[in-house]
Amino acid sequence: MKILITDRDQLSSQMISSRLQDEDIVVIEEPVKSDALERISKEAFDLIMIDPSPMKDAQAMVMNIRRNAYSAPYIIVLGEDLDMESIVKIGGNNFLSKPIDPTQLQHKIQQAKMLQSYVGNLTDLSEDFPSAGGVIAKSAFNQLFLSAIDRGWRYGENSYVISFSIENYEDIQKMDGDYHATYGVSKLASHLVNLRRQSDVIGQTAANQYCLLLQRTMSPTEPQDAAKRFAATLDEIDDCLPPDGNSIKIRVRLMSLPNGEVLFDQGVLKRGFDQA
Repeated sequence: MKILITDRDQLSSQMISSRLQDEDIVVIEEPVKSDALERISKEAFDLIMIDPSPMKDAQAMVMNIRRNAYSAPYIIVLGEDLDMESIVKIGGNNFLSKPIDPTQLQHKIQQAKMLQSYVGNLTDLSEDFPSAGGVIAKSAFNQLFLSAIDRGWRYGENSYVISFSIENYEDIQKMDGDYHATYGVSKLASHLVNLRRQSDVIGQTAANQYCLLLQRTMSPTEPQDAAKRFAATLDEIDDCLPPDGNSIKIRVRLMSLPNGEVLFDQGVLKRGFDQA
């Protein structure tokens, strides 16, 4: 991961840099904002951390980064008295309050990695999946996903993604063959289509994964309640694998947009003949 920090507070910048430097992360400090913008336009950064002060219009600074960035970076706004709602409205992904809490710093970096890993898979269209049976193609889901993030920045709307993955899909292929693996995936899709609300969009995002896009939620607890309901219902269903199939492990994970925070993560084991 390549990170750019632009902050006039040198002590804060150095503290962040020292905490993040490792073999997987490269941190570059650029305290002058104009120099940072020039660099952003020429180099690809995975994550940009910026303290907009002394500028009063933080939105102008953040949106200027988005317009000129060489790539599509994850943006963390640094400062005091920040909250997620205000950060989304100015076009940011996340925030980090000053003085910097090292634990929160690591937590926000993990959220950025989670979202970028998800986006990386979604935007890799080397293998698409056709729309069928109430499930849309990966390419179509990607467009709706990007639109949901954009609407969050424009209108302050909350969006979430619930992913449903068969974690041991490749093991099932090796042990039981393609038919058993495909059987489990197809059954999962069928149940998700029946369980969703009419307004929810489901897309196949990998051979072993489906994702559901939640938009315009009515209450703060609605996304978690939905994820728990899906997990509980999938736990009760008993037709996700053939009678002679090995057990499958389904992972239900809820992620908030645009920060990538995981709000719910639960495994569901569907027992096969190996654990009967």
